[in-house]
Order: sequence, then C-alpha cells, then structure tokens
Amino acid sequence: MNLENKIVIVTGSGSGIGAATAKLFSAHEAITIVADINLDNAKKTVSEIVKQGGTATASKVDVTQYDEVEKLIRSTVQTHGKLDVMVNNAGIGGKQQLKTADHTHEDWHNVIAVNQTGVFYCMKTALQQMSKQGHGSIVNVASLAGLKASGNNLSYSASKFAVVGMTKSAALEYARKNIRINAVCPGFTHSALLNQLLASAPNMDEKLKRFIPMGRFGEADEIAEAICWLASENSKFITGQTITLDGGTSL
Repeated sequence: MNLENKIVIVTGSGSGIGAATAKLFSAHEAITIVADINLDNAKKTVSEIVKQGGTATASKVDVTQYDEVEKLIRSTVQTHGKLDVMVNNAGIGGKQQLKTADHTHEDWHNVIAVNQTGVFYCMKTALQQMSKQGHGSIVNVASLAGLKASGNNLSYSASKFAVVGMTKSAALEYARKNIRINAVCPGFTHSALLNQLLASAPNMDEKLKRFIPMGRFGEADEIAEAICWLASENSKFITGQTITLDGGTSL
C-alpha cells in the first residue's frame, strides 16, 4: 500500500481498532494524527508508533463538539499543509442491552452524538478541506449492526445504519471532486465494545461464536488492514462501498 507521507487523522485511535489503524498507517510511512477523547491513551499509541520508527502526534478531541473537530482539522492543515485521509473510527455502545420500548434516553442521545453526529462533523469539516485541495479519502468505521438487524441495540444499530447511508450519499456527491468515501463494517471484533458485550451475560463468548462461521472473533489488526487499503491508491476506483469483515456472520 502506497501511503508514504500521507497526512492521516484517525479518531478514537487511543485503543482498539483505531490504535491498530494508526499504527498500520505509520508502518506504511504515513504521518498520523492520533485523535482521541482520552489524551493519555492517544499519547500511548503515539509512543508505540515512535518506538517502531513512525511519525505521529497526539490530539485530544471530542467528536461530539463541532468546534473541537474544526480545531483538529485546522491545526493539522496548518502544520502539514493538507489532509489526505480521514478515518472516522470514534464510537461507543450503549450502557445497557435493552429492547426498544425500554431503551434509555441517555443511551440514545450519547450513542447518536458520538457515532452519528460525530461522523457527520468529521466528514463535513474534512470534506471542506479536501474540496479545497482537490483530493482526499475518507473511511468511516460502521458495523455489521449497520447492515442487518441487531436486537437490544437500537441506538447503536441506528447510528451505524446512518454511517453507511452518510458514506454512500457523500461518496455520490464528491466522486467527481477526486474524493473517495468508503466504510468498513466489522462484525464481532476484539475491542472495548466487545468486552462490554461479553460481560453482559454468562457464556456470551460461546453464544456469539455460534453465529460466526469462522468460529472466532476478529482482530483489530484485520480491520486496520482494510481501512488502510481503502485509504490508499490501491483502491482508487472504489467509492461509496462497505466492506464487511465478520468471519462470515452475515452469511
């Protein structure tokens, strides 16, 4: 993958899929801005990248705050002169797994704010810059829950279906401007969100794996590979697409 000297922002990259993605971009000699609401976690990711000989900086951002997103992208462009790739990975799950009638207002508003509105803010601001410079690639991290029904998970599912829709709509709008927008849709993948789900009921690990033909959960590094490929010139005729990485679950 040709990513050398690309200027890349990865949100939610203090841990999990985001951290794995930031590290992989850096391994391919991109210059990576590790953005996370938890600055200590972001700095930890940067430290690991630098130890491996990569180039990265940490930035604190709350994607639910438009002014913070604007500041992140503005400072990136002021420092590096451009923004080649925006990876919108920051996301959360609801605190409780409940049916729709019992779904809490708190979970609805918090999850939608991060997973849907946060992606909109990042796309909006990144696209303004990419339109000015005449190129760019955006990769949104959606979910298998954004492609098929996910019970007891309304706000998360709604937000990820929205991410898929926003990806396709924006890709249609900006294809002639040399800007590509795609999404990845991971299935059950080792992460803080999966750990939260596994802790929600006894034997949840075994129950979930029954639905995965490959019989295992995904790894963050495997999702990162797809993200970096979509962001690279290796996929330059691909836009508006979702790549499902789920070990066959959707089958």
